[in-house]
Amino acid sequence: MERSPGFAAVAAPDGPFGKARSMVFPRVVLAGHGVLDELGRTCRGFDFTGRGVIVTGARTAKLAGERAQGILRDSGFECDLVLSGEATLDEVDRVEAATAAAQARFLVAVGGGSKIDITKVVAARRKVPFVSVPTSAAHDGISSPRASLRGTRRAMSIEAVVPIGILADTQIIVQAPFRLLASGCADVLSNVTAVLDWKLASRLRNEEYSSTGAALAEYAAQEIADHAALIKPNLEESVWIAIRPMIMAGISMSVAGSSRPCSGSEHLFSHALDRIGAPAGLHGEQCGVGAIMMMYLHGGDWRRLRSLLHTIGAPTTARELGAAPEDVVRALVQAHTLRPERYTILGDNGLSGDAAERLATVTGVIG
Repeated sequence: MERSPGFAAVAAPDGPFGKARSMVFPRVVLAGHGVLDELGRTCRGFDFTGRGVIVTGARTAKLAGERAQGILRDSGFECDLVLSGEATLDEVDRVEAATAAAQARFLVAVGGGSKIDITKVVAARRKVPFVSVPTSAAHDGISSPRASLRGTRRAMSIEAVVPIGILADTQIIVQAPFRLLASGCADVLSNVTAVLDWKLASRLRNEEYSSTGAALAEYAAQEIADHAALIKPNLEESVWIAIRPMIMAGISMSVAGSSRPCSGSEHLFSHALDRIGAPAGLHGEQCGVGAIMMMYLHGGDWRRLRSLLHTIGAPTTARELGAAPEDVVRALVQAHTLRPERYTILGDNGLSGDAAERLATVTGVIG
């Protein structure tokens, strides 16, 4: 099986440079109206052989999963359909068992972020390629090598694999609730504070920094910012505008070799909300609200960021998230403890309760 191509910079371990890095990217990215029809041709182009497994959900099976199965069968592939639930370790184990039983040589993820995350972890475990077919665009995981799973000690992203191909059919994605698209845009906009945190860690802790990875993440955020007024419900053109920066954000993590370009203090805040069990919003929504507050700490233009989130229809307050003010404060206080090895604007000691409450109040997140 041909693997996804990558670029590697290699030097002898005892040489003056002494570094090596591999960057793996999708071989094919198709985005636009009706591109699902290219699934069979794309898989043939990858020289896939043997049986495949489509990982999808109960709803997304009706929307696109069963159609994807038919397209693959018409293209000469034997293909099973496996219905999956939320992205948990137990669900990954179950899907992996079904994949092993089918002796699948390739996987296709047809669904939202949870289905794609499950599939990329199973693909990594089984050492088989997978194709990503998103039916919604709620975050930047469409193309990233990271997966977010629940059921671990820390509700964090874990290393997985990059999809060998991505087919983002805007005709399908536009049918998902607009809230999901707005959440995905908020996730990409939050790259701005993630990169600021990364630069800070590079200056203060000498953390390895990729200017290319950072530039790609910032470019993706700027694309959303530049076209925020055009991102509206029930408009396929809005999906077309938003999906490309989301894919680019995911690729920036492959370039960096970590989630650093797209995950900083704003993500720690989001994970902290999840950790304390606060009823709140979608992942991207929480990151967007977190980014407002972290931009304030960085001394940046947090008001502009808040305005952009408002323009695309993403939450900017605890109330809009559905979170209680006291939960926002608790999450801010705990955020720095979730990944102590990842230095951010929150520092080593984090925020006191009073400082957290003031931060959330000054930025209008609570009050």
